Amino acid sequence: MADKALPRVASYEPPDPAGFPAGRVGWTLDPGRAALLVHDMQKYFLAPYADDAQVAALVSAVADVVADARRAGVPVFYTAQPGVQSPEDRGLLTDMWGEGIGAVVDTRPELEEIVDALAPRPGDVRLVKWRYSAFQRTDLSGELAARGRDQLLITGIYASIGCLATAVEAFMRDVQPFMVGDAVADFSRDDHDHALDYVARRAGVVTSVAQVRSALGEVVAAGGRR
Repeated sequence: MADKALPRVASYEPPDPAGFPAGRVGWTLDPGRAALLVHDMQKYFLAPYADDAQVAALVSAVADVVADARRAGVPVFYTAQPGVQSPEDRGLLTDMWGEGIGAVVDTRPELEEIVDALAPRPGDVRLVKWRYSAFQRTDLSGELAARGRDQLLITGIYASIGCLATAVEAFMRDVQPFMVGDAVADFSRDDHDHALDYVARRAGVVTSVAQVRSALGEVVAAGGRR
């Protein structure tokens, strides 16, 4: 059987927000309707990156959005895969990716953790992640509905796998997905570009950290939480 471990990720230049693909829809981010997803920012999934500066830039970008979301009263959701997964729970992921975190969690249990700078706080919602989409086998849909949220900001890794699958399923559940193009990362620039292009053409809006922070900042400046 071929090695199913995560590939080593060579450094690449992330896409410039000025060149993000234009979308087919005119949706506008509304902090009163939005929730934020921090997708799979576990140490295990960040470990393959060869460039520490690229990881630091990604973490910093996501952290900025998280901080502003909390100040604006926007709910923050996290996904994280469990370190121990039965064959039944893991399902076809084993065929594609091997044991995943389960192959290393006994010797390096810290890899299961969300990176320290993005650790969830009281009031945030942590979802156990079983499949590519954050909606699968979780109560994300119910949690959004209970909070009256029908927009989902998506950050994290990997852009063309779980982030993209979540965006597509959000769209199919009538939740408007906003992929934050400079707060996601992938195995390569081609993969990163593919995710942004697909979302823009088929499922939602590609936005930037600056645009999101501006929208959230307006709520904070007005002295209100939404």
